[in-house]
Amino acid sequence: MKRARDESDSAAHPYGRLTPDLVLAAVDRQGFASDGRLLALNSFENRVYQLGLEDGGFVVAKFYRPARWSDAAIREEHAFSLELAEAELPVLAPIARDGETLFTHERFRYAVFPRMGGRAPELEGNDTAQWLGRTLARVHLVGARRPFRARARLDFATLVEAAARAVLASALLPAHVRARYEAAIAALRAHGTAFAALADNPSLRLHGDCHPGNVLWREHEGPLLVDFDDCRTGPAVQDLWMLCTGAEAQRDALLEGYAEFRDFDARELALVPALRLMRQVHYAGWIAERWSDPAFPRAFPFAAEPTWWERHVRDLGEAAAELEDG
Repeated sequence: MKRARDESDSAAHPYGRLTPDLVLAAVDRQGFASDGRLLALNSFENRVYQLGLEDGGFVVAKFYRPARWSDAAIREEHAFSLELAEAELPVLAPIARDGETLFTHERFRYAVFPRMGGRAPELEGNDTAQWLGRTLARVHLVGARRPFRARARLDFATLVEAAARAVLASALLPAHVRARYEAAIAALRAHGTAFAALADNPSLRLHGDCHPGNVLWREHEGPLLVDFDDCRTGPAVQDLWMLCTGAEAQRDALLEGYAEFRDFDARELALVPALRLMRQVHYAGWIAERWSDPAFPRAFPFAAEPTWWERHVRDLGEAAAELEDG
């Protein structure tokens, strides 16, 4: 009975067994002599730690959420970032041991990365935007070489339908909002043309989650792209739109830098409203699906408030209406 209860708790809280001692032992097992210094870094989907080494250096260990990705999908993530690094692109790639980058310890899968410093990019500057554009164009040149086989696609089924099922199965969604939420998702389905255009556009391997938090800026060296955990197949504009501040000059500078290395089809800009809306739906579904993880109620307390869901449903309705007008 105790074993069954422990396994049930582990399924509900997948990181409940991930103790500091386990993290240190896992890293030591790969030949990194840790000195006991351990710092949890900001991450919710996975667990990420900075570890001090006896030689005075540091590494970063990323423990993957159990059951989220297949081993093949994680290895494709690693292979893509290593391919980019080999092309002399500024990305954070995992450290290999005997040709392997995905390790296992006590049933946890993990990878080890070098620690790289940096600050948040100042996106408002046109010089910064051009630099980011050049970097992403070079990433996409590599991304276009071959397809992903095991990674997800950027599509309606994954980011909207699956997310909506998670919301509707969650106790977070207030009963008085449920019917309006279902109607909002149905309205999005009715705008199939806007989302079908994603599938009709040329797709390539992407970073997939290229928001400012996944870009470190280093003085005199420019951007460093980190966290390829959501790399997937999709249109090039997916890696660009989240870096746009809303200022037309900044967007033009980003695209100007991009065009120095790779042609950009300006028609992809018409996909941005649908991409933004899919991200909104997916965000709520992600929180709902992960709510049993104790880190989520602490980090996202607003999701327990009916007013947040009321506003979310209102925003979805307005966005659906804008798609219709477009």
